[in-house]
Amino acid sequence: MRAVRQGARSAALGEYLHGALWVLPGTAAALALVAGGLLSQVRIPPDSVLQPFAFAGTADDARQALITIASTIVTVIALVLGLTIVTLQLASTQFSPRLLRNFLRDRPNQVVLATFVATFAYSTAGLYTVRATGGEDFPRLAVSGAVALIFLSLGMLVFFVHHIVHSIKIDTVMNSVAETAARAVRTYTPEAPGIDRTGPVPPPEALALPTTRSGYVQAVHPAPLLEAAAAQDAVVSIVPRVGDHVVAGTAPLALAWTRGGGPPRNAPALTRALHHAVQIGPERTLQQDVLFGLRQLVDIALRALSPAINDPYTGVQALDRLSVLIAMLGGRTLGDDTRTDATGVTRVAVTGPAFADHLDLACGQIRRYGAGEPAVCLALLRLLATAAASTTDAGRRTAVADQIRLVLADAESRIARPADRLAVRALGTRLMSPGT
Repeated sequence: MRAVRQGARSAALGEYLHGALWVLPGTAAALALVAGGLLSQVRIPPDSVLQPFAFAGTADDARQALITIASTIVTVIALVLGLTIVTLQLASTQFSPRLLRNFLRDRPNQVVLATFVATFAYSTAGLYTVRATGGEDFPRLAVSGAVALIFLSLGMLVFFVHHIVHSIKIDTVMNSVAETAARAVRTYTPEAPGIDRTGPVPPPEALALPTTRSGYVQAVHPAPLLEAAAAQDAVVSIVPRVGDHVVAGTAPLALAWTRGGGPPRNAPALTRALHHAVQIGPERTLQQDVLFGLRQLVDIALRALSPAINDPYTGVQALDRLSVLIAMLGGRTLGDDTRTDATGVTRVAVTGPAFADHLDLACGQIRRYGAGEPAVCLALLRLLATAAASTTDAGRRTAVADQIRLVLADAESRIARPADRLAVRALGTRLMSPGT
């Protein structure tokens, strides 16, 4: 049990550290200080093969070089942080405020900032070494390291400008979100069969297990709860889905009952295991939340379709990315995630979204905001055609047909010109015809 809990905590810690902007710079600064300390102990004799790499100036020249490098890097760090903040502000206002976490998790930005911080820490620490040594006997190889780092920082600065320009392109943003969401789909949804599962129905006597924290359900690790439920011959059903918001002291986080239908005999043990299994935080993440990936792409489309921006083509591009994700989901098992013990008895059920829920999120708001634009309606119908082709499940195909009817109904009422409705009506009629 302890190992399982440690694994869940490690996953949560890893998710936090991956999105923390200070981790790589702090690590790089520490490593730079260690490297500087080691190089300061190296003295190069005149006949050494390393002699050409040693700093050739005097101690005063070395101190001046280190001062110049440190002061220059401080200016560059301020520039980089300013550009990063401008990028975050632009992404928040033009695309979606839920994309800020993606930019903070961007590894190239973290590496560039880490390089600059390491260069500053190395050069500043080197000043103490050169001054403490005195005379002309100072660690020349360590000073050469500072010169090498400033050239590396120069290259990183050019790379950063190139990367930041490309990172705010709408195609790059949408591709990044789609790839991250697709990774979550492949990781957290079984590949086959492509059906929607339902967990066990709690009896009326089921015991409500409350949550002590308010926030968003970020991830569920059923292993600790599975072990505790099996020990009591109980079944536990987690009520909220990953991505849902829970409020402490209100709706239950889970329902628990024995296989005989009554409440479990040791509810506190199940409650402790539940709190280890369910990760609750102040914001949604893509750790297990596939719907959040769809939500980000939908947000981009809604911003583009707003009267302030009025960019239907970006909305169409977002629907193109959504169609790829919906096609992936069509062939995978969705709905409730059920876990069994060694004997095959269901012990834990985690409520999850069905295919129709993903489809409604991908289409619903975009249809309501963009139904007056024929290009958006056609893109929605193409997405639904892809969804129908990706699944053979009757229930899922019924959900697709319902969405097609909604698109056609809104297009008929919102598109003013009959000529503009012809292409939408023709594609929708073809999709609704038997055998399509």
